[in-house]
Parts: sequence; C-alpha cells; structure tokens
Amino acid sequence: MSTISLQGDAYARLDFTLDDGICRRAAIGLVVLATDHTIEHEWRKLLTQDGVAFYESRILNSPDITPDRLAEMDGRIAPAVALIRPAERIDVVAFGCTSASMVIGEENVFARIREARPGVACTTPITAALAALRALGVQRAALLTPYVRSINDYMRSYIEARGVRVTRIASFEHANDNEVARIDTASLQAAVERLGQNPDVEAVFVSCTSLRIAERVSALEARIGKPVISSNFAMAWHALRLAGVEDREPHRGRLFAL
Repeated sequence: MSTISLQGDAYARLDFTLDDGICRRAAIGLVVLATDHTIEHEWRKLLTQDGVAFYESRILNSPDITPDRLAEMDGRIAPAVALIRPAERIDVVAFGCTSASMVIGEENVFARIREARPGVACTTPITAALAALRALGVQRAALLTPYVRSINDYMRSYIEARGVRVTRIASFEHANDNEVARIDTASLQAAVERLGQNPDVEAVFVSCTSLRIAERVSALEARIGKPVISSNFAMAWHALRLAGVEDREPHRGRLFAL
C-alpha cells in the first residue's frame, strides 16, 4: 500500500472563532415518549424561529394509556433529561406527555427534570395548556382527547381545579398510543368543529401529544371563530416564552399572536 505525504504548504492548520451555534436565542430540551409518532414532526413546524433549536431524548413507556402505565415513567424522566446536551446550555426542558404529567403531577415532573438540570425552566403539555388558556382569557373550554373515560374524568377535575371550567368533552376512547397517532385529519377536524359550535365553549383544547392537529390550528380557528390549542402547540409556545423568545406569529394562530 502506498502512502501519500503532503509537502510544503499542502496541509494547513486553520484558526477559527466560535459563535453560539444554532441555539443562539434558545436551547430547548424535549423529552419524547418512546411511542410518540407526532411531537417531533409538529415541533419542527412550529420552532422555526431564527436562533432557536430543540434537542430530544426518548423515554421508555408502554403504549397502553392507563394511569398505572403512565405512572411508571416517573423514575425514567431524570435519566432521559441527562442525555440532552450534557454539560451544555439548556434554557427550558419540556416533558412530552399530557396525561402522565397529571398522573405523576406537574411539580413531581419538574423535580425529576431538575435532578438532571438543576434550576432549569420546565413545562409539560398540561402546564402549557393551562398557561395558554389563561393567556387567551378562556374560562370555559371544551376538551378533545383520545383517552379512556377514567383519564378524561381525571383531566376534567384537574383542569377545573386550576380555574378553567370544562363545559364539553369528546373522546375517541382509544388506549393504544401507537394507533392514536394515526387518527386522521378528517376525524380530528370534525371533532373540533363539533365542540366549537357550542355556545358554552370559548376555546377547544386538543389533548395528547400524539394527535396531529398543530398545523391546522389557524384554519380551525377561522372555521369556528374561537381559539384552538393542542398539547404540542401550547407546549411549543410555552417553551419559547419561558426561554425569552417573544416573537408574535399570528399566522400560526391566536396563541402565537400574543
């Protein structure tokens, strides 16, 4: 085998300078369920602001959406967060499961995140949804979910205990997370429109990070004349605001226009 050697000035060691990389304005960590098909796709569409980047880690979970299975994730949160840009800056960490955030408890989720990232700003889909409803001035909301009745009842109580009345609930009542991600656009749109037409509804909250709705929020709002938010949509907005990114983007929908 022949060896090629570079003579004279054929090889150069270059000087360089460092900038802040792609996360100049915000570095956001995202913990994604192992079974989630949707959240990364929707966040790529929503987090397109210059200088904003998000970094994911997956957490093992069961595809069965039941309280017992959701609670099992508690001890897995910190190890998942620890894998996100170790020793590098992270401004916000978002935990990507609406129902587990309630079953485990938002404050407990935040505590697990901060075991790996002390002091970091945190959000979850339910944290973000409640912040979004408050920011939009909503007092009476409809809830659309894929969950079984026991989780829907728990969610209603959870939201109402935090100051928003849930006046309507509609659910696909399907407990397999892999299949929830395949509920089609027509089914979701029809459900949002059905809920939104009721006079006792001021906004529609589509709960579950697996449901594919974020790209259609603006069009749905135009159809029903009321705010529409979803787990992924609200959490992307909240993560940005927690990171200090205040860009108004009305083309995305009423929430991002604030």
